[in-house]
Amino acid sequence: MEARLSLIFSLLSILSLISLSFAHDLQIVNAERRIDLTSHNVKVFLTFKVENTGTSPASEFLLAFPPAQAEHLALVKAAVAGGKKKKKIYIPLDVNPTEQPDGPNGAKFTSISLKNALNAGESATYEALLQLTHSLEPFPAKTSQSESQLVYYHDSAIILSPYFIKQQTTFIKTPSTRVESFSRVDPANQAGRELKYGPYVDCAPYSFSPIIIHFENNNPFAVVEELACEVEVSHWDSLQITEHYKLGHAGARHRYSLPLQDFLFEALDGRHYLNFSFGCPLLEMVVDKLTIKVVLPEGYQDPSAEVPFPVQQHLETSYSCLDMVGRTVVVLEKANVVPEQNSPFRVNFERCYGLVHYTFKPFFMLAEPLMLASVFFLFFVACVAYLHMDFSISKS
Repeated sequence: MEARLSLIFSLLSILSLISLSFAHDLQIVNAERRIDLTSHNVKVFLTFKVENTGTSPASEFLLAFPPAQAEHLALVKAAVAGGKKKKKIYIPLDVNPTEQPDGPNGAKFTSISLKNALNAGESATYEALLQLTHSLEPFPAKTSQSESQLVYYHDSAIILSPYFIKQQTTFIKTPSTRVESFSRVDPANQAGRELKYGPYVDCAPYSFSPIIIHFENNNPFAVVEELACEVEVSHWDSLQITEHYKLGHAGARHRYSLPLQDFLFEALDGRHYLNFSFGCPLLEMVVDKLTIKVVLPEGYQDPSAEVPFPVQQHLETSYSCLDMVGRTVVVLEKANVVPEQNSPFRVNFERCYGLVHYTFKPFFMLAEPLMLASVFFLFFVACVAYLHMDFSISKS
């Protein structure tokens, strides 16, 4: 048994050494990397012209990733380019994670299986697409509503690779021309919305040169933190699908609460006003039936709604904790709502606002505190009375 185990370990070590020798037999003649930072998901396009300088055919090509980048790696696709320039075709290649014992600490590797082995002396062009999530760090972490959002992006000016690279160039595209700062690894320059690093020549395997780019990115950083999908199949050939979304914002936080004076305010005559947007927040969406409910605090009376187009209005009453008379609810209903009736909060779009005004009796603000105080007072009175009572049985 021990002899078999030793034989297996020796075979595995020999195979790993053979794969390492094959890896070193390849070299990258030219590498081009294009990084797209225009959204909160980073896209990296890689183009490699690979040459086999060894004596044996190569059946795989390795991609290397720094530890910080590997944690946020969501997608890896690869293809081989073929045909002429005008009729170029791309053949998808299989991609699988792998381990390399000679790699630097923490580096992760992905193996690209070649459709046709690359023979000695031959060269071919391979392309890869990477998508990274949560790779943009807001800095400052908190901003006011009127300030632009600035983010950090960390990477390397030199492509991390287990192969010798004769020449390489990196292009980084930003959402705008506002770049606060970027690390300079000569040659490096900025032209409009694009940063260029390189060309760099004769880069040794596992070369790494960290860079930081600080730039403006005002795109929404909407993230679905958790998505649960439940598919229910019945015996009667029916299908019911229920999805639960937990949404979050991965961008910069607001330094303070949003101001409400433009939405909720009190006029000089004592009446309160609530401005709200009428319509559906989803763009290019037709709503067959739209219902908007405005729940007012308890005690508000005589509500009415003013909408610039005909809608059905009626009042309802809802109850919550400690309510005595209930809360008045203004219900607005409209059928066949088109996107032009939406309020996207943009000056170049037609705004359709609803206006709800109502009166309020200040006494109702004291109703719930007085109710709670009365309950606690009666409770303590009952406790005091209980302590002063004598429930013992005495002889008459």
